[in-house]
Amino acid sequence: MAEILTKSRARNIFYGGSIFFVVIFIALTVNSHKYVVEVSTADMPISEEVVLGKRVWERHSCINCHTLHGEGAYFAPEVGNVMTRWGVADDPEAAFEILQGWMESQPSGIEGRRQMPQFNLTEEETRGLSEFLRWADQTDTQGWPPTDAG
Repeated sequence: MAEILTKSRARNIFYGGSIFFVVIFIALTVNSHKYVVEVSTADMPISEEVVLGKRVWERHSCINCHTLHGEGAYFAPEVGNVMTRWGVADDPEAAFEILQGWMESQPSGIEGRRQMPQFNLTEEETRGLSEFLRWADQTDTQGWPPTDAG
């Protein structure tokens, strides 16, 4: 009876299967990292300005107040589609100017209204943040959020 599973065969199946799946896991990991770098879910490519804007977003913890495509806090407005709401999604210079004006006017000091802190961003950081928000606005969210206001 050569079909009996001996200790030796079981060990070989275990080691062979383990090595096979480790190799597959490594190959898929490498492929997924390559895919993420080269392909974006937005129609806009990931430029250095978009990367800088994402870093500004993270450094100042914007997600602690704002939501981005429904993720984050609900203290301040949704910003995943803010450029479309402002009508500047296709105009990088107008997007920058509007965002810069908004950021410079904060906090507004209007009584009874939530106040956004003044972050004193440089022009480069503000431009990067506007490009990040334009990039996020062009991401295929499959209909989310359900309303323009988030």
